[in-house]
Amino acid sequence: MSQTVAEKNTGTQTPSVMVRLLRRPLALTGLIIIAVVVLAAVFAPWLAPYNPYEQFFEGLTIEGAPLPPNAQFWFGTDLVGRDLFSRLIYGAQTSLIIGVVANGIAVVIGSAVGISAGYFRGWVDTVLMRFTDLMMAFPALLLAIVLAAIFSPSLWIVAMVIAMVNWVQIARVTYTETRSIAERDFVVAERAMGAGAGRILFRHILPHLLSTIIVWATLGIATTVLLEATLSFLGIGVQPPIPSWGNIIFENQTYFTSAPWLVFIPGVAILALALGFNLVGDALRDILDPTQQGRH
Repeated sequence: MSQTVAEKNTGTQTPSVMVRLLRRPLALTGLIIIAVVVLAAVFAPWLAPYNPYEQFFEGLTIEGAPLPPNAQFWFGTDLVGRDLFSRLIYGAQTSLIIGVVANGIAVVIGSAVGISAGYFRGWVDTVLMRFTDLMMAFPALLLAIVLAAIFSPSLWIVAMVIAMVNWVQIARVTYTETRSIAERDFVVAERAMGAGAGRILFRHILPHLLSTIIVWATLGIATTVLLEATLSFLGIGVQPPIPSWGNIIFENQTYFTSAPWLVFIPGVAILALALGFNLVGDALRDILDPTQQGRH
């Protein structure tokens, strides 16, 4: 209230979140990285010079080895003569689809579990949070490997597997914050006036959690991209010939010493995308978290 009155008196307005992001060099760098990858994925059919599945006879040396980067194949070719640049561009689609879908499912599940347990307490709290603790006790990568091995790996199965192991962190965070918000005076007053659980949850508690959920959703995409790349590298993620940055490294790891670009270039792409989402997520946390405001 006082902040609003002060802004009216001075004629100034609080800059939007996007404007504040753009004013931060690291966040701007992250946004640029994400924008480049998203544009490459969306316009892959027009940007890729070749079909990512096409095997070129001239794409291998006389000895049958991959070609290094050259004028025809900008990033070289892989072990069967396919254009690496084209496969990287189409691989961006796979990484983004899995990153957004898997993390979106994880955020929805984790938020629902955390908010329900934090608000209803009692046996609901006990059952949901003990199950969350049980899931957190297992190493995420090991659990993902087991689930991926049980189900037949595909793009959507990998997304579901990653979602099943990534929801626990946000469940813990939303649970803690929900318990705190549920004890505030305005919630107690609403409850005393006869407001139902649905009204309190959606009109009062959820809006206070949105900033936290947005931050964790952004940071979670980086974790999801790395986990997908790890599973694909281990051979239990997205299966060839569908290009993904992880399985490109998996397919070409035998040429690591003689053709290092086949491992180095997709590895840099994975790290760059993860770094981009981490930079934006960290900046969003600073902007949206009231305890961080005024420090920059």
